[in-house]
Amino acid sequence: MRVTGIIADLKVDDLDSARDFYANYLGLSDEEFNLGWVARHTSPETGAHLQLLTRDATAPEDPVVSVKVDDVEAAFTEAEERGYEIVHPLTTEPWGVRRFCVRAPDGNVLNVVQDRT
Repeated sequence: MRVTGIIADLKVDDLDSARDFYANYLGLSDEEFNLGWVARHTSPETGAHLQLLTRDATAPEDPVVSVKVDDVEAAFTEAEERGYEIVHPLTTEPWGVRRFCVRAPDGNVLNVVQDRT
């Protein structure tokens, strides 16, 4: 498994009201997607991005980051072998990703994800 990217998942109360600060003030004006509970905003100039998250739609806990990997099955197997707590099982989600959530030893929940498109 190789990490190909990490995206911060910032908890917000409301995606629409948060948009002004993150999209307009910070310049992350490209909204790559918006599922109603999570939206990714990206700078058209630099490619810097973050995700705004009201709550995770299918996992029982909200992640602090999304870790993009090239082989999510291998990442899942290794997490299990190391005895890490799986918070959300390996799942193909309706929005086109395959992912699981794992709790790091420090307590943070990470969304480990591979885009299936």
